[in-house]
Amino acid sequence: MSAISRVIIGLLSLLAASLTKAADRPNVLLIVCDDLNTHVDPAGYEPIHTPVMKQFATEAQTFQRAFCQYPVCGPSRASFMSGLYPESTGVLDNTADIRQTRPNTVSLPQYFKQHGYWTGGVGKLFHTPKHDHGDTAWNINLRFNNDELPNVRAARQKFEVEHGSVETGPNRRRWRTLKKQVSAKLSGKSPPGHGPSGLTDAQHKDGKNARQVAQWLTQKTYGDQPFLIACGIQKPHVPFLAPNKYFDLYPLNKITYKPDHPKLWDSLPSLAKVKRYESFGFELGKENDALRREYTQAYHACISFIDAQIGIMLEALKQSGHWNNTVVIITSDHGYHLGDHFLWGKVTLFDIGAKVPLIIRAPGLTQAGSTSQAMVELIDLYPTLADLAGLPKPTHLQGTSLRPLLGHPERLGKKKFAYTIVTRGPKLGYALRNQNWRYAKWPDGEELYNLNSDPEEKQNLAGKPHLNERLMELRQILAAKQIEAISKKR
Repeated sequence: MSAISRVIIGLLSLLAASLTKAADRPNVLLIVCDDLNTHVDPAGYEPIHTPVMKQFATEAQTFQRAFCQYPVCGPSRASFMSGLYPESTGVLDNTADIRQTRPNTVSLPQYFKQHGYWTGGVGKLFHTPKHDHGDTAWNINLRFNNDELPNVRAARQKFEVEHGSVETGPNRRRWRTLKKQVSAKLSGKSPPGHGPSGLTDAQHKDGKNARQVAQWLTQKTYGDQPFLIACGIQKPHVPFLAPNKYFDLYPLNKITYKPDHPKLWDSLPSLAKVKRYESFGFELGKENDALRREYTQAYHACISFIDAQIGIMLEALKQSGHWNNTVVIITSDHGYHLGDHFLWGKVTLFDIGAKVPLIIRAPGLTQAGSTSQAMVELIDLYPTLADLAGLPKPTHLQGTSLRPLLGHPERLGKKKFAYTIVTRGPKLGYALRNQNWRYAKWPDGEELYNLNSDPEEKQNLAGKPHLNERLMELRQILAAKQIEAISKKR
């Protein structure tokens, strides 16, 4: 055999080995919802209808103590997509782009693409199209819009009968003004739009997202490569729009909630709150029962709607033949207030604003129907997926692989605290939480909650003399965590 022949045979052997190794790698289906708090069945929230997530949890491992690192879309996504704390990403608002604040950082999908995975992204994964990493991260990357709302379509058709096409010069401005008025109730920003959309599931952008993923799976768009498919579900982000049938699940008179004490905020740092409640039409310390029921109904309708879309993707995964060699993760970028603490929206350090659903199914590892109380952070997703795929650990990560916890729900892991920050002007608020306590430090005060006796965080204990030692301990731990969080900053 000639030397050239031996070289060729050697190269073919290496190629065959490489292809075999790639074929053995698990696929990944990552589903990230937008503004979804723990009002889901697997988190034990009884008033909600999420049969798909409930069923999926019976086949997976649910993490009951999972937290984001920054409770707003842009910073949270930059954080978990890079495996870094926000101080290290440099992304502390919805405008900043990690590609400028920390150049050459390799994102989760980019890393998988570099290692032979076919990567497909649809919907909101990075914060906006301007923030998306494009071809460096994805083989295919798509975003959809909702179809025209029926009430807008009716107004447009009437306008065009009277004035001609909305696309002609002078009509464009007039139509934009009229369209804004017509769609305000459903699509406005302040107050946030909400209500039955009049569209079908498939006419909503999330319906299109789910069906696109199903198409990739059933048509095997990924070819012979292992795949990482990520779906950014847009709901229940405002406007709270969903097909009419999902609103029917939640009659207004059946909505339940726990009213807060009017003087709740007397014992809390002022900077702990965010004034988003004003744009929803509420006042701090005052309950508005009818309006609260209306918004809660709409938020819950959106959750039931996206639950059905998740079902489309999971069913397509089974049809593709890859159910038993695909890691599936369902989570959210952060939580959301629905009137508790008199707050609405996000950007707070309360658990309802920072805690996220996290359900993982890793075939051959996770125990069906298991739950974990381990402290978990969203920055752990990147190292976990790289670990499960058998890829070299990226050197820049600050998260920790959850693989040792998968299949061992009794383990609490090495991570003792979850860490979350948020900005207030040029300054920051910080939160630490472990199994028993949440501590928050603000420029104008502190918070301390015993999560065993006060899981809803209504009794601030920061000023209690008998807890001074506890407070000092948490201050020291926070100081060390702050140093760790900026350790990868460039």
